[in-house]
Amino acid sequence: MCGVLGLICATPAQAANARGAVGAAMRCQRHRGPDEHDTWADAEVVYGFNRLGFIDLEHSHQPLVWGPPEAPNRYTLNFNGEIYNYRELRAELTARFGARFRTQGDGESIVAAYHYLGPAALPKLRGMFAFMIWDAQERIVFGARDQFGIKPLYYSSGPGGIAFSSEKKSLLELSGVLGVAEELDLTALQHYLVLQYVPEPESLHAGIRRVESGTAFRLRPGGQLEFARYFNPTFTAKPVNGEAEAEALYQRIADVMRDSVGKHMISDPEVTVGAFLSGGIDSTATATLAKQFNPNLIAFTAGFEREGYSEVDVAAETAAAIGVRHVVRTVSAQEMMQAMPLIIWYLDDPVADPALVPLWFIAREARKHVKAVLSGEGADELFGGYTVYGEPLSLAPFEKMPGSLRKVLGKVSTKIPEGVRGKDLLRRGALTLEERYYGNARNFRDEQLRAVLRHYDERIGFKEITEPWYRISKDWDPVARMQHVDLFTWLRGDILTKADKVTMANSLELRVPFLDMEVFKVASTVPLDQKLAGGTTKYALRKALAKIIPPHVLNRRKLGFPVPIRHWLREEMHDWAWGIIADSKTDEILDKKAVFAMLAEHKTGERDRSRQLWAVLSFMIWHGIFIEHRIKVDVPEPVYPVRL
Repeated sequence: MCGVLGLICATPAQAANARGAVGAAMRCQRHRGPDEHDTWADAEVVYGFNRLGFIDLEHSHQPLVWGPPEAPNRYTLNFNGEIYNYRELRAELTARFGARFRTQGDGESIVAAYHYLGPAALPKLRGMFAFMIWDAQERIVFGARDQFGIKPLYYSSGPGGIAFSSEKKSLLELSGVLGVAEELDLTALQHYLVLQYVPEPESLHAGIRRVESGTAFRLRPGGQLEFARYFNPTFTAKPVNGEAEAEALYQRIADVMRDSVGKHMISDPEVTVGAFLSGGIDSTATATLAKQFNPNLIAFTAGFEREGYSEVDVAAETAAAIGVRHVVRTVSAQEMMQAMPLIIWYLDDPVADPALVPLWFIAREARKHVKAVLSGEGADELFGGYTVYGEPLSLAPFEKMPGSLRKVLGKVSTKIPEGVRGKDLLRRGALTLEERYYGNARNFRDEQLRAVLRHYDERIGFKEITEPWYRISKDWDPVARMQHVDLFTWLRGDILTKADKVTMANSLELRVPFLDMEVFKVASTVPLDQKLAGGTTKYALRKALAKIIPPHVLNRRKLGFPVPIRHWLREEMHDWAWGIIADSKTDEILDKKAVFAMLAEHKTGERDRSRQLWAVLSFMIWHGIFIEHRIKVDVPEPVYPVRL
């Protein structure tokens, strides 16, 4: 797990003086790799690298130069991530092609596979990654991002060339070299306020984009950047007939999860891997299985003192049941307010998910004990775990109605006052799946956005984000279609962004065993009646884990990291929120009177505006840091030892 930066200059003359600038731009992502730092340069390419070492600590340094015997220095790799099947891949390349390796690390498996297989190597990589390979013979850069988007990769282009980076901040540092202006992207802002995250490939800076998940790219210095999608997830449900077939499915799920967790525990012996633990089955499953590979496993849980907003007690019961040491971090409202500017600086773009704040605190605590943690992200998207996935079943009667009648019901819903029971059911029942579902997040609606956003554009909507994924899945069942949309929206936009950014902020590697290609191959075959059944979600997964995890967790509703901001914004956080709004220099972007009105509504309890307020407050803090340069963030220098 590392931080990478690659600058491909338009001309050799521009590259000649760029090495120092790249080294300086890497300083703002020291947290991603405090163990080692280096730069490398060729005639047109400059790499910067920060390392957080796990495998082959003594030899697998980067940027990594590799080549076959006839051209030993042909390729240079800049790689962030972990390849969990690297040993098997190295053995295959040796047997088939006589490949030779100089280290015992996973990075060489990427560049050797590319040499012998070309882009066809990508589906063979089992892990999380974002990398660039410079081919000095062909004078071309080839790179890719992992299938699900676990590891980030931003890019920016201008007259000075094109740069790729693990963090946007480094690209902002290079804006003078690239010749890119720091301008706010109003389209991305509108998407953010609706979705609570900035969807790929956008960022809130108009001159910076993201390489999408499951996508590769090629670039010749001075040429055009070319993208190609290499991973198109497909849900191919297979009917389960009878008890024997059902049990076989559950066993396949249990087996592949055990295998995946085992793979995700790899590291050199002196590097310790722990696990995050909430009260739900996903993190419990990863922790329970991880204990089989590490008897001294440590589990970490965040909580709050407010009743009903903490899973600490359940997690503690789980930790005792599976026999692991348990570390708890309780987070207060005061700590959240103090930490928000620093957390948003680490995020690069705001993510209006309050759960990232306790995650940041527990990551900070975990880094005192371990260097990597396992977590349960991705289980809901792969196995059908969100409650909203039951909506197509509850709205099935509407699907049988003529379209004209559904439109009438939709108009009726607009006449019903907000908060009246049945209004939202009518409104959503009047819409098709494509019209109503844009991922597992619902924030500002159109009429609310018009009141807040000064440059509201009715042509910008969520459909431009979701339409390509709905088009691909048009023949699938509705729940599979929702899962497919979430893989490209909510998962990579919210879940994985916050997981990567707030853990790496603390030089902690987060590994997600559910988001493994072998797990996906099994999960993608689970039929609808094995996702939603028995009054619960993730039915097949629960059955598969029944003999693995403690019974008290099996059918408990997952809360994740619940945060009591609804209460805090009325009480402890009200004055803090008021001050952020008052001080923000966003008057030309947002109607601050409307925002103050939202805060007042929330304070009196007239309406719950906590989610919309959190989105606006997060953006205002972001704007104060990155656009106004008014909010100064005191970023701590990583002081962690090389090995834990």
